[in-house]
Amino acid sequence: MKSNVGGIDRVLRIVAGLISIVLAATGQIGTWGYVGVIVLATGLFSFCGAYTLFGFSTCPLKTEEELKS
Repeated sequence: MKSNVGGIDRVLRIVAGLISIVLAATGQIGTWGYVGVIVLATGLFSFCGAYTLFGFSTCPLKTEEELKS
């Protein structure tokens, strides 16, 4: 699995996922809030299947020197 979620995108996914789960657990939003588990997982693992499907990535590009090491 190649990382395709990076930086700010990753942090926002983790925060949004946690907030969504907490709101669902406290009954403030419906059970659909547990979709936050998927959002949280994509942030924690730095991988989004939808990004792969559409050929999208928010990870910074690596330079040639970084690729060699």
